[in-house]
Amino acid sequence: MFLTMLKAKLHRATVTGADMHYEGSIGIDRDLLDASGILPHEQVDVLNINTGARFTTYAIEAPRGSSEIAVNGAAARLVQKGDMVIIVAYCQIPAEEARNYHPTVVLLGEGNEIVSTS
Repeated sequence: MFLTMLKAKLHRATVTGADMHYEGSIGIDRDLLDASGILPHEQVDVLNINTGARFTTYAIEAPRGSSEIAVNGAAARLVQKGDMVIIVAYCQIPAEEARNYHPTVVLLGEGNEIVSTS
């Protein structure tokens, strides 16, 4: 049996842009992708702390060092620039490995600066 577990989380990211006319996805600064282990084109859930909205999309790479968190396509209606969000990715793990598994959690501060990683 496999269990669905949290793989990675970018906690308290600030949305820097929303573009309804882009084809979809969420642009995430390459440094934040690397820190979290989230890959370009990987499915992610986005949880809007300000509104409670939740949606699924996929990550795309934004320029390294840009601090960008940009929601694109139809999901752009669910956020506003300045909203705080949690971005999560999941993985499937054999049940016998799940008790000893630890996800990567990246806590973000002002300007999407990495505060800590665990």
